[in-house]
Amino acid sequence: MSKTWRPATRLVHEGTLRSQYGETSEAIYLTQGFVYENSAAAEARFKGETDGFIYARYGSPTNDMFEKRMIALEGAEDARATASGMAAVAAAILCQVKAGDHIVAARALFGSCRYIVETLAPKYGVECTLVDGRDLANWEAAIRPNTKVMFLESPTNPTLEVVDIAGVAKLANQIGAKVVVDNVFATPLFQKPLELGAHIVVYSATKHIDGQGRCLGGVILSDKQWIDENLHDYFRHTGPAMSPFNAWTLLKGLETLPLRVRQQTASAARIADFLADQPKVAKVIYPGRKDHPQADIIAKQMTGGSTLICIELKGGKEAAFAVQDALEVIKISNNLGDSKSLITHPATTTHKNLTDEARAELGISGGTLRLSCGIEDTDDLVDDLTRALATVSA
Repeated sequence: MSKTWRPATRLVHEGTLRSQYGETSEAIYLTQGFVYENSAAAEARFKGETDGFIYARYGSPTNDMFEKRMIALEGAEDARATASGMAAVAAAILCQVKAGDHIVAARALFGSCRYIVETLAPKYGVECTLVDGRDLANWEAAIRPNTKVMFLESPTNPTLEVVDIAGVAKLANQIGAKVVVDNVFATPLFQKPLELGAHIVVYSATKHIDGQGRCLGGVILSDKQWIDENLHDYFRHTGPAMSPFNAWTLLKGLETLPLRVRQQTASAARIADFLADQPKVAKVIYPGRKDHPQADIIAKQMTGGSTLICIELKGGKEAAFAVQDALEVIKISNNLGDSKSLITHPATTTHKNLTDEARAELGISGGTLRLSCGIEDTDDLVDDLTRALATVSA
């Protein structure tokens, strides 16, 4: 493929592997295994002396196309497609730590991500320190001689805090640790963690990459050496592999990713401005607004806003539920990055397992709502929110 192609072109054509039939759309190779011409060929394949596929848990032609397309988009050297976003997060972290190691993670994480570092890893002797990731001094203070991984989301779920990725990477490089960035909220179009110094990037491909509510998927991207030395064997033997059918679905999603994200972001920016002027809204957090608390960092590391908005209503949980229940176009769902606009109440859904104290630390209250903007007409979304807000007492 041409290295001069721009992202939108790469997302349609990169990595395409056609069979002898010359199909237009990528083929789905729904097979568990592969056959060999003879015994010597099988032996050579297993020794790694010849290229080719061995078993679908290790990889397939369809998965390979998806990985190559993501590599081109992200600017990585290698990738592995996983069955879900959480499979990607778990594999990216656990494949490189052992008992006695230490993880530093931003405390503002999706609930399941916090479970990986805060609950699961310590069961196997891996210590974890959670920090307020907005201040680099907190990262530096948490570092220990045995720190091996630094993990963060930016922007965060659901309050859209931003972490200085380049700053964290600089600290990690001083001690030989690896920075893992969950880049879902920024999308691979608006932020390039590897270019900022991060070592590993993970995505829930379920979100914007599919973006149409069809399937689960995840992907881990890094340099080839790290994947060969850390992820390769872990991936093969623990089996978090993506289904070839899901890989094909995600390839179709990548073709329209720029179109969808552009519309979603334009809607989010306009809706954030609209909500900021509403008397029943206490606060709006959106990475595209100048009043974002970390607008200076956003300007350095992001080339666009986000498809998501964090809203704080003055009336608490009662008001939040009333607004959600009154919406017609916008649907209640804990998913995000979808073509359909979706809204959720984090305190009772995605972050319900955190303590009240932990939610308060993250700025999640009863009045917090997370809005994921879809590709509907923006005027219809504004009208929907206007009607819903009107149901709440002043």
